[in-house]
Amino acid sequence: MTGFSLEWLQLREPCDVRARSQELVIGLRSLLPLRPLQVVDLGAGTGANVRYMAPLLGGEQRWITVDNDPKLIERQPSSIESASFQCSVTSRCLDLVADLSSLPLSGCQLVTASALLDLVSASWFALLASRCAALGATVLFSLSYDGRVQCLPRDPDDEWLIGLVNLHQRGDKGFGPALGPDATEHARQVFAALNYEWRVVPSDWEIDSAERAMQRELMAGWMGAAREVAPAECQRIDRWGRRREAHLDAGELLISVGHQDFMAWPKSSAG
Repeated sequence: MTGFSLEWLQLREPCDVRARSQELVIGLRSLLPLRPLQVVDLGAGTGANVRYMAPLLGGEQRWITVDNDPKLIERQPSSIESASFQCSVTSRCLDLVADLSSLPLSGCQLVTASALLDLVSASWFALLASRCAALGATVLFSLSYDGRVQCLPRDPDDEWLIGLVNLHQRGDKGFGPALGPDATEHARQVFAALNYEWRVVPSDWEIDSAERAMQRELMAGWMGAAREVAPAECQRIDRWGRRREAHLDAGELLISVGHQDFMAWPKSSAG
């Protein structure tokens, strides 16, 4: 699996925090009332998922965070706590592609991941879902890209360029052909077939003109993806980039990027 840089993870975390559904995380407290709560976090990066979820979940928690990048794992907390919760964190360096069968899911009540679902393949996800269902584990996959992007002011090439980006999103990200913008709908179908209840909540990024570093990095990523998909169109892509850079420098650019949070739980857990 190809990971993300520390700089990108730090840049996006404030956008993620604003976008995510607190409602879904808080809803886990009634679905999973027993403590200590056993959680496995996939593709954990620096531990942003723990930092966001642990205070909302409350009570005693035991997290296992899984990532394949030792430099990111070094940034993960070993524990976080306050008066309302205590959370211990055990980090594991595993490749989610090669070591799916080795994931330490035994006794796990909750499997979670952030910004991962749209990167994985249908076959990989089927194996993960079957393991979760065998355990009767609840799942929460947050911030899955769904293909919707809006930039203001509008540019005549926006739709064309994001179309190329969405083609790229369906390419191989290390797991095989990625689910890309179809990830949440695919997850819904898979878990519904496994006799799970489910909920989907929008978790769109809203990036305003003050967040220029985030906007610049995001646009650079889009342009790089578009060039890979359509190398013959590099001049048109670069012209789009220059126009957008002017909007950014003028403090005029607003960007919305569609994401979705997905939660599923065994029907028996709903009472």
